[in-house]
Amino acid sequence: MKKITGAITAIVTPFQKNGDIDVSALKNFVQFQIENGINGIVPCGSTGEAATMTNDEYALVVKTVAQEVAGEVPVIAGAGSNNTQKAIEFSHLAKKAGADVLLHVTPFYNKPTLNGLIAHYKAIAEAVNMPILLYNVPGRTGLNVTDEMTLTIAKKVPQVIGVKEASGDIIQMMNIIKNAPSYFSVLSGDDALTFPLLSLGGDGIISVVSNEVPEEFSKFVSTALSGDFAKARKMHYQLLDLMNINFIETNPQPVKTALAMMGKMQEVFRLPLVPMSDSNKQLLKEVLEQYGLMPNSTSQQLFQSYK
Repeated sequence: MKKITGAITAIVTPFQKNGDIDVSALKNFVQFQIENGINGIVPCGSTGEAATMTNDEYALVVKTVAQEVAGEVPVIAGAGSNNTQKAIEFSHLAKKAGADVLLHVTPFYNKPTLNGLIAHYKAIAEAVNMPILLYNVPGRTGLNVTDEMTLTIAKKVPQVIGVKEASGDIIQMMNIIKNAPSYFSVLSGDDALTFPLLSLGGDGIISVVSNEVPEEFSKFVSTALSGDFAKARKMHYQLLDLMNINFIETNPQPVKTALAMMGKMQEVFRLPLVPMSDSNKQLLKEVLEQYGLMPNSTSQQLFQSYK
């Protein structure tokens, strides 16, 4: 398949007040992303609160996203589990629902060895013939998949066609870029490291901040990928405060709260996630006002000075 590149949004899942999936808000939000130039969508990731979904809800979200995208950009469904059989089950559901690629997080809590990781991904690939992106996020899993491990998995499991790298270790990412096969995508898993990774030869980003500013973020990424690093650097710093405020509390609490303030969905979480503290919510509101993202805001449009 075509190499995965660009700005890809790990979308928030809208819920109704009673906790059900808000399908109407989800459809509208996907269209907002597509209309503003995003290069791919990840439903049912960490940002989408997939850990609290039933199988039926999971299938509903992926199917809704795939139908709204209608083939315009890749749909990369989060399907990971620390139980290999459950990961296979989610993968089957995602494939049936219309996903193009699977995103599989490193099995958390179990902390498997390299041989265990190879066996895990090989079992998924053999059960469900789809391209797979690894997701290395040691802060959530308790296990860092090193560059050597990532490259070995890619060699042993050909369906693995890239990695979402959220280790924060730029040297590790550089080693993957340097030694990976030509088809292998190296995507940042941290918004604030997008510019450094792209300047080193990375392929894109699976992003949180693009939930809020898909047009501006996709322009930033395309500018960096085009090699205009001077302009992209300015855009990076223009976006930095918004990137950082999204992690003032556990993701996706800030970004979903921001989207509620922007009128995109309701501020409804599933336990164990809860609403933000009042003090942090006020800080978030101030940053959104700074970026002109609040209703009736008079702030300058993001990137206006760089057009």
